[in-house]
Amino acid sequence: MKTSRLRRLLTAALYAGLIMPAGLMPGAASAQVGGIVHDPRNYAQNILTAARTLEQINNQIAMLQNQTTSLLNEAKNLRGLPTSSLEELQAQVDRTRGLLGEARRIAFDVRDVQSAFEGRYKGAALTGPGAAMIANADARWKDSVGAFEDAMKVQAGIVGNLGTTRTTIGRLVGASQSAAGALQAAQAGNQLLALQSQQLADLTAALAAQGRAQSLDAARSAAAEAEARERFRRFRKAD
Repeated sequence: MKTSRLRRLLTAALYAGLIMPAGLMPGAASAQVGGIVHDPRNYAQNILTAARTLEQINNQIAMLQNQTTSLLNEAKNLRGLPTSSLEELQAQVDRTRGLLGEARRIAFDVRDVQSAFEGRYKGAALTGPGAAMIANADARWKDSVGAFEDAMKVQAGIVGNLGTTRTTIGRLVGASQSAAGALQAAQAGNQLLALQSQQLADLTAALAAQGRAQSLDAARSAAAEAEARERFRRFRKAD
């Protein structure tokens, strides 16, 4: 490409009379016109030098254009996602935790569970005086009813989160599809993963509340059976 451009410049100079063919060129390589010495060969060399210089400038301009394009692309990749669902996700998690924290009778705490079982579900609670046995049986029934009520509250809260979750998913998917760069796409993906984690937390809370209710009801049944055996033993002893 460079050779062809130089050839075109030399041809143009030849037609313009700036370069003379070797057979027509006088013995002296220069001519004096009006007191100014004109050297055709030197003039042609200057043209070639100017052409090379222009080509270098064009190459530098192209290089700068490529660098500018690269910087613009990097700027897009570093542009942050304009939408954030972090506060919404945290609010949903806090609502679910709040519902779990409102657990009646026996809370989700190891020491509370241990204390309640020691006082109402085993040992002396099943072999004490008749009035105490009746009071403990009533307490166990209230534990079971309260646990099922807590489970239903948690489930209702999670169902209430579904509307917000659906809206959040639509917004994040739209942001991901219209992401201008790698950073925006990554941030949208991270927020979708956070949303998935929030849904798993809701599911875990629902399973925990449901399992707690079922466990307390099973414990109540077992305690009632043990209490019945104790009452029957006392009845036979009285005879």
